Amino acid sequence: MTAALVAGLLAGYGIAVPVGAVATYLVSLTARSSLRTGICAALGVATADGLYALAATLGGSALATALRPVLGPLRWACALVLTVLAVRGAVTAVRHYRGHRLTTRSAPPPPSPTRAYLALLGITLLNPATVIYFAALVLGTRTTQAVSPLEQGVFVLAAFAASASWQLLLAGGGALLGRVLTGLRGRLVTALVSSGVILALAVRMLV
Repeated sequence: MTAALVAGLLAGYGIAVPVGAVATYLVSLTARSSLRTGICAALGVATADGLYALAATLGGSALATALRPVLGPLRWACALVLTVLAVRGAVTAVRHYRGHRLTTRSAPPPPSPTRAYLALLGITLLNPATVIYFAALVLGTRTTQAVSPLEQGVFVLAAFAASASWQLLLAGGGALLGRVLTGLRGRLVTALVSSGVILALAVRMLV
């Protein structure tokens, strides 16, 4: 049981800690909205990781094999969504800066916590590399020892908890960033940097 718990925690942190386009967008979203919205978005990412951990645990190599033919289209779809988010964020920031108005006063209302949760859940589910990652870990474990359903459940819950704790940490950082950089120029710079990073990571996803 302890081994399954430790393996799940390590697997969750292993997939969550590398800061990619989704993590960058999470921080940016929290900085532009609220901590509550960021928390819901973070839980959306963690839910996707947990679902993929569950799917990999139940399906194993069969699921990984079934996903391989659609890896390309899914990767393109994810890159397209992230590119749209990056361009929209940059254009909105420049537009409000040229109008000499604070984003908080003139921007459309930020997404609700529910919409933020669903949006980040959907974006993260578009990344099939996650299920391949978990499937490889699960298959590696099964080649050396039998795993009971209870241990599988502990593994999945631990992976979800690890991912959630890291995503919530990122959301907290985004909330602090939003409080510090409240000026017009600060919001423009952070929005452009965030959009640039997201766009670069989306392009790298296709290389």
